[in-house]
This record gives sequence, C-alpha cells and structure tokens, in this order.
Amino acid sequence: MSNTETRPEKIWPWEKSMPDDVDWREPVATRVLPDILDDAIRQYADRPAIDFLDRIYTYAELGDLVHRAAKGLQALGVAKGTRVGLMLPNCPAYVVFFWGTLAAGGTVVNISPLYAPDELATQIDDSETDILITLDLDLLFSKAEKMLARTRLKTLIVAPLSEQLPTLKGFLFRLFKRGAIAKIPVHSSIVRWHDVLKNDGRYTRADHALEDVALLQYTGGTTGLPKGAMLTHANLSANMEQGSRIFPQTRPGEEVMLGVLPLFHVFAMTVIMNFSIRNGAKMVLLPRFELDQMLKTIDKKKPTFFPAVPTIYIAVNNHPGVKSGKYDLSSIGSCLSGGAALPLEVKETFEALTGCTLVEGYGLSETSPIAACNPSTGESPAGSLGLPAPETIFEIVDVDDPMKVLAQGETGEICISGPQVMKGYWNRPEETATALAGGRFHTGDVGYIDEDGYVFLIDRLKEVILAGGYSVYPRHIEEAIYKHPAVLEVTVIGIDDKYLQQTVKAFVKLAPGEALTADALSSFLKDKLSPIERPKEIEFRDELPKTVVGKLSKKELIAEEAAKRAGP
Repeated sequence: MSNTETRPEKIWPWEKSMPDDVDWREPVATRVLPDILDDAIRQYADRPAIDFLDRIYTYAELGDLVHRAAKGLQALGVAKGTRVGLMLPNCPAYVVFFWGTLAAGGTVVNISPLYAPDELATQIDDSETDILITLDLDLLFSKAEKMLARTRLKTLIVAPLSEQLPTLKGFLFRLFKRGAIAKIPVHSSIVRWHDVLKNDGRYTRADHALEDVALLQYTGGTTGLPKGAMLTHANLSANMEQGSRIFPQTRPGEEVMLGVLPLFHVFAMTVIMNFSIRNGAKMVLLPRFELDQMLKTIDKKKPTFFPAVPTIYIAVNNHPGVKSGKYDLSSIGSCLSGGAALPLEVKETFEALTGCTLVEGYGLSETSPIAACNPSTGESPAGSLGLPAPETIFEIVDVDDPMKVLAQGETGEICISGPQVMKGYWNRPEETATALAGGRFHTGDVGYIDEDGYVFLIDRLKEVILAGGYSVYPRHIEEAIYKHPAVLEVTVIGIDDKYLQQTVKAFVKLAPGEALTADALSSFLKDKLSPIERPKEIEFRDELPKTVVGKLSKKELIAEEAAKRAGP
C-alpha cells in the first residue's frame, strides 16, 4: 500500500537528512518471492546459505530441498492460497518449508513453537491452516498431534531434528537425547519430512501475483485476540529491497548473518532470512538464544551482521567473558536493534566493546516489519527511531481525530504509508478499515517528527499512563531508570490509583553483583523525572517477563497487578 505516487510534489522533511548513499525517492522494486530465491540459487550456488550447528547447506543444496518440498507439498494438496503453518524453531526445515510453501503457491502462517495448546488451536482455526510442520521433539510434536483432532488441521508434517545436523551430531543426538524425541505413530494424517522430500523437485510453478498473500503474521495480541496481518509478495519483497538499501555497505555474497532471533517472528524473518537470501549471505542459525553458546558462535563463525533486541545487547555488554576479551566480537560490522526501545547507554557500551555500528530501527508486523531506521552510515540523533525507509511516508495524526494530520513537531499517533504496509487483517474487514483509515496504517504508537525528519517514539498509545489528567509515557521513565549503573533491565507500567486514576510502577532487574534500594533509585530520579512521572512503587525482581524474541513484556505484569488489586 503506497501513497507516495499520489503526493509526488511534496518535499518531505526527512529527504534532506538522507545519507548520500540512500535515495529515498528511487522506486522500490517488488517481485514474487520464489523468483528472488531462484536468483540467489543461480548467483550463489556454491556459497554457504545455512550453517546450522556446523552442518553447511549451500545455496544449490537449499534450492534443491526447496523445490522438492514444493513438489511434495503440492502432492499433499497445496495449491494457490493453501495455508501452511510453520511451528518451528530456527533450523533448516524452517527455511526449506517457508520457501517451499511459497514456491508451491501456498501461504505461510508463522506459528510460535512456544504457544500453549489453546493458543495453537485458536491460530490454526482462525488462519484456516490445513497443513502444519513441526519437529520430532516431544515438546512440540505432542502439542501439534492433538490439533489433528481438535482443529480443522488435515496434515501434520514432522521433520527430525537429527537429520538436519552434521552426521556425528545427529547420531549423538539420537543416542543421548532419546527422551526428548517423540514417538511418531503411524497415522494417515502424519507425514515424515523425508517422504515429502522424496521426489525429483520438478514442481508445478504457481501463477503468483504481487498482491497474493505470501504470509499471515499474527500480531502479539496484547489487546484482544491476535490478528493475522496479510503480507503480500509485494510487501515482503519491497521490505527486502528497503532493508538492503538502508544498509548500502552490504557486500552481496560475502556477509555472514547471525540468526539467534526466532525466524517465526517477523523481525527475524525479514532481517535475517529474507535479507540473507536477497544478498547471498550465509545464515548462522542457532535454535534458541543461549548467551554462552551465542558468544562462542560469534567468536568461531565470525558473523558480520548481528540483528537482535535490546535485552540481548544488554546481556552481551554485561557478560564477564566479553569484558575480559575472552570472546572476539570484532568481526561484527553492522547491528540492527528492533522490537523495543534501545537505551543510549546500551548502544554506546556495545559499540565500544565490539567496534561495530549499532542502529535502532522501527517497524511492526503490519509493515513487514521495517518502516524506519537510523542511518547505518553516519550519525543520528540520540533516541531517534531514524528516518523513513525508502518510499515510506510517516505522518502524525491527532489522537482524537485520526483524519487530521498534525504539523511537523507536534505529538500524535504515528501513521505509515509505503509498499511494505500490509493488505489488511485476515478475515477482519472492520479492523482493517480502522487500521488503514485515510490510506495510512495507524500504528497505535505516539510520537513526533523533528525538524530534520527523524521519527521519535514516545510510547504505545495503549500503554500511556493517565495520571491525574496527564499523559505519562513509560518509555521516557524507563530511559531515565536505565541511566543508573546498577540497573540491567526495567519495565514500567501503570497501576490503578484512587486519586490519580493511574500511577507509575517500575519493575527492575539489577546487574550482577549490584545492590540498590527503592529509596536510592527514587532519589536518583529526582532530577530526571517530574513528580508525576517518578514511580510510586518500585519492585526488584530476579527476572522480568519477555516475549519469544527476548523483548521485555508488560502484559504479564499488568495482569499480575490487576489480579492483585482485584483481591480474592
């Protein structure tokens, strides 16, 4: 959804701030996704595409697996528009079946392997998923198998983890992890992945259109039931192109991408998998985030690009082995932080430790997700989300009158237009109409655009704390608390207050070996926050809740506080 063509004469404020090597007005090319993979297979055939725990797959090998997966899926009934769910951690099977589904003409449905059974059933039925793909790990298979009787699901494809590992590691996994491997019953609706792949790869090419839905990416569901954002081939291919232009220093065929964020999340799917395939990079995939394993991998595999969320960068900054120089992180050239606000102290510390450039970006599931990013070459103002991606327009509208566009510098709801903006929400016409009212995607985020065109986020519209008639923004408070050297992580929420309607509560995790009291932290904040912004309650915790990508999560804490105040 792009409205840049309808307003060609306007000079946007961010154009003057664009780096010389980024042309914001140059049209963003869009393509059907299988064509992009096929180009990568031809151009980088002998280059490593995936390194999964030392098992290397070249682009030629990946292409062969994808084409055989496409033919096998078509034999199971996948045709144009068939929804295929991927309930997989980072592993070669995810990449193979993502692209195999698209080649066969299907639509991918990203499903978190961490879902509880009720969440899994809801998403399968809402998305009308016919085929689900998962691993043979009992933790995953036991949930998935139940869906055959409980939901509309017709077929379950099971991929053995051991067959995706190097030969010796696969043997040792089967030998020593037998208890973790599910016993797969003989069932007409359960198919093993090698049976799907047992063919010559000569699949029937689907007749794709740019506006066909390639992916249903479900939102986090912090308010109401999750909704499936319909992302088209045009949306996803545009975002691949935009991401590549935001990082013009990218060397096609030479980059090494560290993939520790889960690919079923839209941020990792785009900036790790899709970006890598677009640029012939090697993906070093880790099945989950384990700090020591990740640092050893960086030291050994020498990645050049490291996308992550702030909590991962925080963990690296505070690891004794990093501080002592035990791990060599100097190979890292570019880092992109997303998913949550990146505290300035975290950015500066990480850059000092590694010598890399760490920039913050901004996006949502509905924008594929990259919508804005700080320049990867040159300077940017502290605290900014950056400049709009190529051919992307940011506008600020009145919170109470969404059709009223505010003047530059005024604070309101952030709206986005561009080729990466979703087609709409799956089977939600009313919510689609509201979200895309006026030809703009209404993000639900509050922010402003400064005189140089940089976008600043103040907070989520739905997370704003209303205290005594004032709007209090958790992000601003969290930034102030992060300035205390003893603080490792912090989450701020609003809690009920009989006089002010709401007041501020902060949940704090301290850095290892640090001590801090609530009174001491309150005193520290006196010259940094107004009285109404300063937390009335401060609770220290050993751990803070996080989402599957490691982003600090508020919803669990909000629910806890609501239950506490509701009483027995």
